Amino acid sequence: MSKCHQWKVEIKDNVTLCPLCKSVLEKKEPIENVYPNVRVIIKKHHHWTRIYLFAAIVAETLLLFFNYKTYHGSLWAVVAGVVLFYGYIGLKFTFMDNMEYKTRIIILIMIAIFGVILIDLLTGFDGWSLNYFIPGGIILMNTAIIVLMIINIRNWQSYMMIELLTILWSLVPFVLIRSGLPTNLNVSLGVFAYSIFLFLGTILIGGKRASTELKRRFHVR
Repeated sequence: MSKCHQWKVEIKDNVTLCPLCKSVLEKKEPIENVYPNVRVIIKKHHHWTRIYLFAAIVAETLLLFFNYKTYHGSLWAVVAGVVLFYGYIGLKFTFMDNMEYKTRIIILIMIAIFGVILIDLLTGFDGWSLNYFIPGGIILMNTAIIVLMIINIRNWQSYMMIELLTILWSLVPFVLIRSGLPTNLNVSLGVFAYSIFLFLGTILIGGKRASTELKRRFHVR
């Protein structure tokens, strides 16, 4: 393939002169698109993930041994194991190409919440995980939703389902209080109000695009 700089056109025929202006054509060499080898990157990631898993198992085994030898009523090795396991899950989910990044974020946050509640249970359960960590996680998620909507302004409506999820999470403390677990209702009410107002604001400001997205998600015609 040749190119005429006079007319700024490409000539597919095997000629040396431009059929329009008769100027000498310049041969254009085909350029191959070069992309990073994603498979190699993913393979290296899986390799380092397996190395981390092996190191975490060895470390947790040693920690359990020392915890057993120096046991004074505290299962600190199990707490460390929860943290190490979450690190492995985080690495595992990073390069999962069969799952949307939004789904990965939600799953990681939920696992983190359950992990912190487990740590609270193992350390005597003072209720700090329910009173502060869950509300703090919901506030962080709502704030992240706002930031992501601004960044991905063309597809902001895709975050509405996550907003509904945060509303459901905001109701968890109100459900747990019936079980006699320690909960701070003032903080929970504030977080619930934040989630509700964020969703209502999205619907009112989003207008038709927001209502169309909800109809599509819930298969309403």
